[in-house]
Amino acid sequence: MPSRQNVSKPFSSNAVIILITIALLLSIAQSAFAAEGQKASHPSEGLFLIQIILLVVSGRLLGEFMVRIGQPSIMGQIIAGIILGPSLFGLIFPHAQANLFPSDEAQKSMTDAIGQLGILFLLLLAGMETDLGLAKRLRKSAAGVSLTGIVIPFAAGFALGELIPDAFLPDPEKRLVTSLFLGTALSISSVKIVASVVREMDFMRRNIGQLIVASAIIDDTVGWVIIAITFGLAEKGTVDLMTLATSVIGTLAFMAVSFTVGRRIVFEIIRWTNDNFRSDLPVLSAIVAIMGGMAITTNLIGVHTVLGAFVAGILVGESPILTRQIEVQLRGLTTALFMPVFFGLTGLQTDLTVLADPSILLLTAAIVVIASIGKFGGAFAAAKFGGYSASEALALGCGMNARGSTEVIVATIGLSVGVLDEKLFSIIVAMAVITTMAMPPTLRWALARLPLREEERDRLEREEFESESFLGNFERILLTVDGSQSSRLATWIAAFFAVTRKMPVTVLDIQEPEDATNDSDDTTMIAAASQGRAVADDLRQCATELRASASPNHQDLASESDIHVTVREKNDSLETLLADVSDTGHDLLFMGIEPSMGEDGRFSTALQIMTSAFQGTSAIVTARGMLPESPQDLRILLPVSGTERSIRAAEFGLAIAKAAGAHCALLLIVEPRQVRAIPRISDRGNDQWDVLNKVGAIADYYGVEIEKVVQQGPSPELSILRHARSGKYNLIVLGVSKRASGSLSYGSVADTLLQTADRSCVFIETDLAASQAIRE
Repeated sequence: MPSRQNVSKPFSSNAVIILITIALLLSIAQSAFAAEGQKASHPSEGLFLIQIILLVVSGRLLGEFMVRIGQPSIMGQIIAGIILGPSLFGLIFPHAQANLFPSDEAQKSMTDAIGQLGILFLLLLAGMETDLGLAKRLRKSAAGVSLTGIVIPFAAGFALGELIPDAFLPDPEKRLVTSLFLGTALSISSVKIVASVVREMDFMRRNIGQLIVASAIIDDTVGWVIIAITFGLAEKGTVDLMTLATSVIGTLAFMAVSFTVGRRIVFEIIRWTNDNFRSDLPVLSAIVAIMGGMAITTNLIGVHTVLGAFVAGILVGESPILTRQIEVQLRGLTTALFMPVFFGLTGLQTDLTVLADPSILLLTAAIVVIASIGKFGGAFAAAKFGGYSASEALALGCGMNARGSTEVIVATIGLSVGVLDEKLFSIIVAMAVITTMAMPPTLRWALARLPLREEERDRLEREEFESESFLGNFERILLTVDGSQSSRLATWIAAFFAVTRKMPVTVLDIQEPEDATNDSDDTTMIAAASQGRAVADDLRQCATELRASASPNHQDLASESDIHVTVREKNDSLETLLADVSDTGHDLLFMGIEPSMGEDGRFSTALQIMTSAFQGTSAIVTARGMLPESPQDLRILLPVSGTERSIRAAEFGLAIAKAAGAHCALLLIVEPRQVRAIPRISDRGNDQWDVLNKVGAIADYYGVEIEKVVQQGPSPELSILRHARSGKYNLIVLGVSKRASGSLSYGSVADTLLQTADRSCVFIETDLAASQAIRE
C-alpha cells in the first residue's frame, strides 16, 4: 500500500489541475447566464447553482488535500474561496471573476442565505459535539485555563482596537464595538479544530487531551455568549447600559431555562417525534425546528441567533436516545453543503491583496503575534499554576492556539453588522488561517513528549472496557408488564438501568382487563394506559429509592430529571406493536409477564411472540417464591461456563448488583475431568483462570465484591439450583441464546430452570447481532 505522503503528492497536483479546469469551464458556462442576467430584472438561478457547485466541489477537493497533509478540512474550504476570490482568480482574471461572483446585491443574497443558514447548522453541530460532562469533570482546571486564555488575548485585542488609526475602522464612532469584536476574535479557540486534532492524535481520553478539549468547550461557550452580547451592542453602535443589561439578563435567563426545563422539553420533542412519525427522518426536521425556535428566541432578547443554535446543539447532543443517528444525519448535510459554501464564501470575501500595503501587513503580523502569545501564554500559565508539568503546560498552550471556524464566524458577523470593514475582515481571516494551520504540527510535537501516568493508564483501561462492554451497546428499554410479581421484578431491573446508565424506559402494559369483552375499545385502552402509568410511577419511585440508598462513591447516578419514563398504549397486536417499537430506537426488552411457562414446559406463547417480533435483545424476567421487600435484599447468582454468552450475562447481573447494592456470587461450572474430587481454584487449568479473571475484572469495574465458587457436575442446572438453595440466592441471571424449535427454547439448562426453579430467574439473550442491526 502506498504511504500517506506518496498518495498526497499526486493528489495535490491533480487537485490543482481539476480546480483550475472547473473554474475555467464554469466561468465559460457562466457567461451565458451573465448575458441572461443582463436581460432579466431578477437574479439568475443558473448562476446561483454554478456558484454553489463550484464552492462545494473546490472546497471538497482542497479540503481533501488539507486532510492528507495533516490539516483540518475547513482550511481547504477557506483557501478554495480565497483562490476563487479577488486574492488570486480575481487578480489574474478580474472580469471572469466579477462575472462569476457579481457584486449585485440580489444575486449575492442567494448565496449569502445559504451561508447564514450554514452558520446555524455549524453551531448546531458544534453544540452536539460539546461534551458538557467532560467540562464538568475538569471544571476547575479547564475554567482556569479558559479564563486566562480568554482574558489575556481579549485584553490585548481590545487594546489594539482602541489604538489602531481611524483609517482601519469602518466607522470610528463605533470603535468600542470594533474593539470588542477584535478582542473576541483573538481570544476564542475553535473547539471543532482542537477536538479533531486531539482525536486524530489518539489523545482524546488522555488527561491533557481532555483538559484541552474541556477548556476549548468553555472557551466556545463563553465566546458565543460574548459574541451574542457584542452583536446586540453593535446594532446600537454605542454602549447603552439598558441594552447591555437587557442582553446580559436575557442571555442568563435563556441559558438557565435551556439547561433546566429546556433539556427535558428537547428530549420529549425528539422522543415523541421519533415514536409517532412514520415518514423519513422526522427527528431531523424536529431538530431543525428546535434550532430555529431557540435561535429566534435569542434574536428576540437582543443577542445573536448563533447562541440559540449552539445551545440547541448541546441539548440535542445530551438526548439519551438516537444521538448517534442524529449526529450522522446532521453531519452529512452540514459537511456536504453548508460547510464548503459558508467557508468558501468567507474566502471569497477575503482580499489578501490588501496585505501588499506595508501598514496592513504589519497590523496582520501584530494581530497574529498578539493572538498566539496571548492564548499560548494564558493557557501555559494557568496549567503551571494548576500543578501540571512543563510538558503538559506546553501541550495545553499549543492546543488552545487554534481559531479556525470560530474566528471566521465572528469576522463574518462583524462584517455583516458593519463594525469590521473588508481590510479588518481579511486580517482576521488570515490570522485564523495562520494560527489554525500552525496548531496541528505544534500540538502533535508537544503531545508526543508526554509520558503516560499510572492513574491515567488505569482510567484508560476502564474506559476501554466500557466501550467494549455488552451493556454499552444499549440505548433504550422497553418494559412489558401485566401487573404480576414478575412485572414488579422487571420494573426493579428497569429502574436499575434507568438510574445507573441513564437509559429511557418505555412501559407497555399488555394485560387485558378481565371485563374487556363488555367494555368498549376506548375503555380498554384507557384502563391499560392507567395500569401502565401506575407501573411507570412505581419505576420512578424505585429509582428514587435507589438514589437515596446509594453509597457515596456512586456519584454517577442519574438525577431525578434524567430519569425518562414513557407509557405506551397497547393499541395493536403484540407482533405489530413490538415490531413498530423496534424501529424507534428500543434495543433492550424486559418481559415481566405471567405465566412464563406454557403447557409444553417451554416458554409461553406470549413470550415467544414478543421475542420473535422484537428486533433487539430480550430478557425474560420470571419471579418465583417471595420477592424481597426491597431491591437491596436481592442475592444474585451468576452461573458461568466460560462462554462469551455467560460472561456477558455476568456483566448484566453485576450491573444489577451495583445498582441495588446486592450480594453477588459467581458460580463457575466445569466438567468433572477438569477438576479434582475437591475443587480448588489452584487445581484449575488456564481456561478457568481466564473466566475468573474476566468476570473479576468486570466486577472491579462495577465496584462489586463477588464470591467466587467452582462446582463440578455433569448437570449444570442441578449445580445451579443446589448452590442457589444452599446460598439462599433469590435471583439467578443466566445468559441464553435461541434454539431452533417450534416453540421458544433456550436450551436444556434454561428450560430445566424454567420448569424447576423455586427462585426468580432472568434469562438474558446475549447475542448482539439483533441490537446492532437496529442501530445500523
